Amino acid sequence: MNLSYSWTPHQAQAVQRDLTSPLRNPLMDSLQAVRETGSIAGAARVLQLSYRHVWGELKRWEQALGQPLILWEKGQAARLTEFADKLLWAERQAQARLAPQISALQAELEKTFAVAFDPGSHLLTVYASHDDALVKLREHSARQSLHLDMRFCGSVDAIRALNEGRCTVAGFHAPLHPDTSTLTARTYKPLLKTGQHKLIGFATREQGWMVAPGNPKNITGWNDLRRPELRLVNRTLGTGTRLLLDQWLENQTASTSLPTGYDQEEPSHSAVATRIASGHADLGLGIASAAHTQKLDFVPLTQEHYWLVCLKSALNNPAVIALREVLQSAEWQQLLSQQTGYRLHKEAGQIQSLKQCLPWWPQR
Repeated sequence: MNLSYSWTPHQAQAVQRDLTSPLRNPLMDSLQAVRETGSIAGAARVLQLSYRHVWGELKRWEQALGQPLILWEKGQAARLTEFADKLLWAERQAQARLAPQISALQAELEKTFAVAFDPGSHLLTVYASHDDALVKLREHSARQSLHLDMRFCGSVDAIRALNEGRCTVAGFHAPLHPDTSTLTARTYKPLLKTGQHKLIGFATREQGWMVAPGNPKNITGWNDLRRPELRLVNRTLGTGTRLLLDQWLENQTASTSLPTGYDQEEPSHSAVATRIASGHADLGLGIASAAHTQKLDFVPLTQEHYWLVCLKSALNNPAVIALREVLQSAEWQQLLSQQTGYRLHKEAGQIQSLKQCLPWWPQR
């Protein structure tokens, strides 16, 4: 059983067997037309198809189903076989039960595809590090006729997707004041090119330990990673959050062992929070909003910029312009101010250069 859909111009007068349901099947249409007209020729006229086509399709279905569909008797009208009658009955039963769901699906498809035909709407493909505020932005911008086709991945993978032409905008995050020798700087610098990439201000957010309600393990800072009894849940390689944790480990003495649970990875902040809320881990690095959603305690460790980045050649893209307008709007700034753990970037939506905002390129 396969389902499909078709497009019909508004002015076209499509023949419909049952106006209460948009779900159609050519075989059922043909059988119903034969029943109503008593002939293949009559069915062809109703369906606005050739006699040869209708006759050929009925014969093809008889062979495929291994059952006769039409009774041919000389001097009498064509009639459906018992098997064909049962097919139509079965479809009517299914249509009656599924009519509300089918109509709702049709309405949703029409609404969604209307975007493609609306010259005032825009689509922007975004690969980004997982971020709760971006989820809110996607919902909000859709109401402004800007539709974000968003794929969450690690910060490194997001920038690579931008460089490979798989998206127009990427999202990544970095500490407010990372040193030029940090793992973050060494990772991002080869991927971002001055004069080629342009930053778009988005937000400032908090990263810290997500811990069980009430913080029963008395977790207070980075040094708690040295406690072997604590079970860590980590983020995957290529994420900006993993870079923060690995940078701390890199700064420790060579004798420091990896934290318990270092190899236990989750793909998003919300997944880390869920693991802790379920009691399968004691701490995990993440954002305050994810901890708040799971009713966890949060131990702040650092603040960071979350940047959006595009190629300089995309600055005049209508969808990028629409994105910047949304980010600068009072409505969006009000929404972001209500999001736990976020502060509005002072130049949200503004185009900024790498040299001015990131410390690992010397300013002229």
